[in-house]
Amino acid sequence: MTHEWDTFKLMKIIDKINRCKQTGEHCFSFEYFPPRTQAGVENLYARIDRMGRLHPQFIDVTWGAGGSTAERTMEIVTHTQNLSGLETMMHLTCTNMSRKDIAAALCTARENGIQNILALRGDPPIGEENWEQHGDGFSHAIDLVRFIREEHGDYFGICVAGYPGGHIENPSYERDMHFLREKVDAGADFIITQLFYDVDLFIQFMKDCKKMGIDCPILPGIMPIHSFNSFNKLTQFCRDIPEEIVANIQAIRSDDEAVKDYGFTLVKGMCERLLEAGVDGLHFYTMNLESIVTHLVDELNLIPEQVQRTLPWRRSANEKRLQEEDVRPIFWANRPKSYIQRTMEWDEFPNGRWGDSRSPAFGELVPHPWGHVQVHPKRRKKMWGEAPETFEDVKSVFLKFCEGDIDAIPWFDSPLELESGRILEQLLKLNEAGLLTINSQPSVNGVPSDDSSVGWGSPGGYVYQKSYVEFFIDGRHIETLIKVLKRHPSISFQAINKEGTVYSNCDTVNAVTWGVFPGKEITQPTIVDPDSFVVWKDEAFDLWLYVWGALYPAESPSRELFQQIYKEFYLVNVVDNDFVKGDIWSVLDEVVKAISS
Repeated sequence: MTHEWDTFKLMKIIDKINRCKQTGEHCFSFEYFPPRTQAGVENLYARIDRMGRLHPQFIDVTWGAGGSTAERTMEIVTHTQNLSGLETMMHLTCTNMSRKDIAAALCTARENGIQNILALRGDPPIGEENWEQHGDGFSHAIDLVRFIREEHGDYFGICVAGYPGGHIENPSYERDMHFLREKVDAGADFIITQLFYDVDLFIQFMKDCKKMGIDCPILPGIMPIHSFNSFNKLTQFCRDIPEEIVANIQAIRSDDEAVKDYGFTLVKGMCERLLEAGVDGLHFYTMNLESIVTHLVDELNLIPEQVQRTLPWRRSANEKRLQEEDVRPIFWANRPKSYIQRTMEWDEFPNGRWGDSRSPAFGELVPHPWGHVQVHPKRRKKMWGEAPETFEDVKSVFLKFCEGDIDAIPWFDSPLELESGRILEQLLKLNEAGLLTINSQPSVNGVPSDDSSVGWGSPGGYVYQKSYVEFFIDGRHIETLIKVLKRHPSISFQAINKEGTVYSNCDTVNAVTWGVFPGKEITQPTIVDPDSFVVWKDEAFDLWLYVWGALYPAESPSRELFQQIYKEFYLVNVVDNDFVKGDIWSVLDEVVKAISS
């Protein structure tokens, strides 16, 4: 039987590790676990996105004891692989899992673009002391490795666990090393170790692996120390904690800050020694916490000075999209997750002269964390106002966002991009005048592709952009706006309200970003598409009422304010097609003067 997935080009983690070894780049990665609540999951997405800007080679997500978090694990890895653009490895354990369950989990992972599995025996289910094999399951991780290879060949990259000093349940270190060699021989590509705090122990473990003929990459598992209690609990799962470390932490156990400071210094020193010893990378057990791990990565100089974007928008790590998708409407530039959700089931993406956006596969946006701003409601109210009652209250939120005082608005999932610094003064002026901007880009005329703020694509190329701005405007000013825009031949525009009333001088697809690279055709990855704009406007208006407005009680002045904006405002996009001499901002200055006179 032939599956659509058979045509995918693989991006295994082992390939990323080997590429880092060839280039001399330090490989690092993060592990997360599924929170117990959906609200916790949504907050974790935001945290993973922020930490993703550090550019780890991959992340991985745990599989709860006995498959207790299986469904949530699958949701998270699907999200991060497809929507966060992070290569994601899914844990899979034998605990309480039949062959049928494991086979189904692997197929679901594959269908969702997951290409890497950490194969584990697993811990006993919660509340049970001893591990027991499922009647129709596997007893060891090696059985799981063999099953994955038998069922899926080389599709999956497979990682297995290693234990410096030996597994806590195994009395024989030599026997443990023998089992590790068997897992690698059965098809494992690389090893991640259990946490440890004795670097000499790990270095000896690496030497012993070489003696055993284990020559695959080995990533040390690094556990930052967040508190005395967490240290005391987690170190029960590893052997040979140096007595000096235990004594030092015991001595300051009642001082949380002292424990954190000591732990940071200790772990940083461990990582420096490991890097000097030539390890293949560092794998951080984050415990879903951000600050200490981020600080460690920064202090260790692991973050690349500049990461070249392949395209001007955030790519999915799903190989189907990686191979086929090279064009997107600009409307979803700041909400890529909702666009990917709409097009998850597309069998082809716009390309060439951009294809047909009227595809019957252009789906509705369904209620799902992917389609929402990834910010907890309490934090949204803190950022966007406890009880806004006037348009001035709303306007102030947009101004705060432009000035960097808050880091998200409903139409923009993250802080402003670097390129916005080129037009920040103009954006502030527009928002102050009541033109509430949700998307924009400056004009660019032949800037090198490695430019730190607007660069993308392969080295040695040049990139170009037309000035673009998208905003909401009070419907009372729409005719004045259109009258001014029509006076400028280089300006293309579209304006639409919730009911679908349209003003436009644009009925064709318009490329607004393109690049020229050595030995390649011109690449045009970002477009303004009139048909897609009609689809986008529903989402854009709904965010007013059902994300921002929904924070406030029904019948409250705040809810009434957002209902009024929802009903009476227009969504507008404006393009200056003269990217050499055009000045979209002076045109919009005319608009501001006209509506204020």
